[in-house]
Amino acid sequence: MSTLPSHGGLGRRALLQVALAAPVAAASASVLDAAPAHAAPGGGSFDQESPRFAIAVLPDTQYLFDEDSSDPTPLRETFRYLTKERGAGNIAFMTHLGDVTEHGSDHEIELAGETFRAIDGKLPYSVLAGNHDVRSSTDDQRGDTAYLRAFGPHRFTRTPTFGGASPDGYNSYHVITAAGRRWLILALDWRISDAGLRWAQGVVDANPTLPAILTTHEMVWADDSGQAYLSEYGQRLWDGFVRRNDQIFLTLNGHYWPPGRTVLKNDAGNEVHAHITNYQDRYYGGAAMIRLYTFDLARKVIDVETFSPWFLSRRPEDRSPLEAETLELTGPADRFSIGIDFGRRFERFAPRPLPAPRPASDVMPKGTVAYWRFDESGLPGTAGRDGGVVAAGTVVRDLTGGGNDLKVELLHDSAPEVLRWAADHHEGQPAHASLRFDGGKGPDRGAVLRTAPDAPITSMTFDSGYTIEVFIKLPDPFEGDHAWMGILSWEGRNGDAGKTSGWSPDEPTCSLNLSPERFLQYVVYPRHRDADPTSWSHALPVGRWTHVAVVNDGRRTVVYVDGSRIARNPSQRSTGITTLGKPFAVGGTQFAEKYGQGFYGWIGDVRITSRALTPRQFLTPFG
Repeated sequence: MSTLPSHGGLGRRALLQVALAAPVAAASASVLDAAPAHAAPGGGSFDQESPRFAIAVLPDTQYLFDEDSSDPTPLRETFRYLTKERGAGNIAFMTHLGDVTEHGSDHEIELAGETFRAIDGKLPYSVLAGNHDVRSSTDDQRGDTAYLRAFGPHRFTRTPTFGGASPDGYNSYHVITAAGRRWLILALDWRISDAGLRWAQGVVDANPTLPAILTTHEMVWADDSGQAYLSEYGQRLWDGFVRRNDQIFLTLNGHYWPPGRTVLKNDAGNEVHAHITNYQDRYYGGAAMIRLYTFDLARKVIDVETFSPWFLSRRPEDRSPLEAETLELTGPADRFSIGIDFGRRFERFAPRPLPAPRPASDVMPKGTVAYWRFDESGLPGTAGRDGGVVAAGTVVRDLTGGGNDLKVELLHDSAPEVLRWAADHHEGQPAHASLRFDGGKGPDRGAVLRTAPDAPITSMTFDSGYTIEVFIKLPDPFEGDHAWMGILSWEGRNGDAGKTSGWSPDEPTCSLNLSPERFLQYVVYPRHRDADPTSWSHALPVGRWTHVAVVNDGRRTVVYVDGSRIARNPSQRSTGITTLGKPFAVGGTQFAEKYGQGFYGWIGDVRITSRALTPRQFLTPFG
């Protein structure tokens, strides 16, 4: 379920909670007026860079503008909500799907035009003509109408997002900036002509890298189950325009009811989500109900919710039974989420520029004691052959020049194929390379990369603090039993260092491992205490790269996953690492000074720094 966070303003969910709370004095006042402690001081500013933003969709309002029975009050409240909550909800745009009015008369259109002034200059929006707005079955070549005089291109000339209109004035487009990129929104007449389609194609062609949302009055209809189908006119629009333009990933229309949706495949083989939303058949003609499409590029999802700001603004004791029933819609056709990997969906026409590799010298800050990477700089002569075996005895250079080179060793009777070079990498990783480990159990197998016993890092104690960073990726599917596989460690029994309080004296003095639930486990035996403060993460995802950082400031340890501090970090004091002059290893963890299974997955750059770094200083900066 998606809700708009208030962040100091009165978001939709907060509005609902206040509306359902105990009655307060002055029954004639609105909930917003009755709760000044929660009210935002104005609409706030829209954040173009936030990965989360919303588009408000307003379908058929025609029954609110119906000659002498017109009542624009619900729409005024909707506009009040959108402008007031623009900053809190990061609302980028509003689009009306046509049938603004019932008859398209001068009176209705004038009243509607006056009502829309409430958002002019406060929230960018588009409007398109529905059949009731123009009272005509003709296409966009129909000529002058009251609708065109009120909602034609001249209305939007001062709107920053307005890109232009077709010569007839009935089709238009906007370009919004949200989540750090530009998006194209097309608002097409309910019966677009061939000339209109040529114009629309010209707009798309002139903006070839912009993901596009098509809005129109009619395209799909839905059955009672919410399954949508192309109408006869919608089929023409699909065949003649949508399917051939891969940029269009979402279509929105009204006209019919009930609401519903479907997923179509375009000529490029990509999904196009086609939605119908219309509530004019509901109480009070839908009461200017809005549907919020909240795009979350970080979560790769669009969350959709439907509600009436007008009904929600009323006090519970003033709300009629039908208002209470209709204040928000929570069925599967009205509240749902769409999973979209935006980067992949838009890759064909707008490939994301990936960061270029960064030389080692750029990512070795003061205090870097070891840095290993698996491109040509760290693995000369072996890197570059994707899938190529990395043989036993191969040396991975410590690029600091500090003498902490790693050497490949196969565990047990493992075949050479347990370690391969890979071009796969975290997109923010300095080196565009990794190693693919194929460790496992039954029998134990794998490969490790070990320093020499006399390497400097084997006896460093890091009393002033440290940061250990590693990029890892777990396979999808994650097959087999890999419980407690090691990622990196210092060899040596903690019992040999005089430690007695840990899980076992045979455990190494420092290791990063993965539990059966795919939780990271970082366990360290500090220098001056008989203790084993241990950090535990959440379950790591499979099939995607993860950056892990273990940060110790000389007093305690905090683990970060993808720049985010995990919850279960020990409060125990932890100073230094009890090293025993034994090798540091990547790809496994010993027990009783013997390796069992090796790591299963990919490992990228590994860096150790002798001081605590902030997330902004990590190998891939966060924050």
